[in-house]
Amino acid sequence: PEYARPGETVSFADGFPLLLTTTASLDALNALIAQGDHADEGPLPMNRFRPSVVVAGTDAWAEDGWSRLAIGDVSFRVAKTCGRCLVTTTDQGTGERGREPLYSLGRHRRLDGNLVFGQNLVPLSRGTIRVGDPVSILE
Repeated sequence: PEYARPGETVSFADGFPLLLTTTASLDALNALIAQGDHADEGPLPMNRFRPSVVVAGTDAWAEDGWSRLAIGDVSFRVAKTCGRCLVTTTDQGTGERGREPLYSLGRHRRLDGNLVFGQNLVPLSRGTIRVGDPVSILE
């Protein structure tokens, strides 16, 4: 309720309909991990963050400045940055836990007490998005 607008609903998600990340931000995070105290845990794959949309061709952290975008013919509003939890420290293939990415996010990507990576999206229109659809930043 704190971030939703009238008529917005969510199903089959823990908070928001979509989570957007970018390959450039993952590359930047992996560079921070490589320079940190737990370099042996990196580089991390994108699946640690469980995004539903991954955008390539941007600058690192560019998504932090977006408030509206379109993917194909569907428009979205950026509701808020995504605060990350302990699940991101779990290797999806082995189930083993480490300290990353939370250690590096805590040192470099803290916002309002949350360790952040990615943006939560809410669709403003109905439609289908597909791999390879163009992404347009509207605001």
